[in-house]
Amino acid sequence: MRGRFSQQRRTTALIAAAGVLALCAGGVWLATRPSGAPAPEPADERVMRQIRVQAGRGAELRYSEPGQRRAVCGYMGRRPGAPATAFVSIPNRILFSDDPLPTEFREMRLRYCPGFSGAPAGAR
Repeated sequence: MRGRFSQQRRTTALIAAAGVLALCAGGVWLATRPSGAPAPEPADERVMRQIRVQAGRGAELRYSEPGQRRAVCGYMGRRPGAPATAFVSIPNRILFSDDPLPTEFREMRLRYCPGFSGAPAGAR
């Protein structure tokens, strides 16, 4: 009986040690793995992507300035030589001054870029 008790104790100790090692390995893996969220897209790249998606490949960025939070405000042309159009870009959206939502554009501009003027000379 003494041999059986000793064998049971050894088995329990080995299982406990394996559990501790598994927990340590899991902790090291969690601590060293890259975070699940990708790094935020740089503002200038985001603005260019949004402009090209919304205004077309020929659109050009003419001026931009940082706004509050991660917003960017500026002017773009739908094609070279075309009149400038004001925009407000936030990470998940871009609005233009000539969009059919002028009130929403104005509110976004006031919220994210209070010092930014709405339209340059010669803009539509």
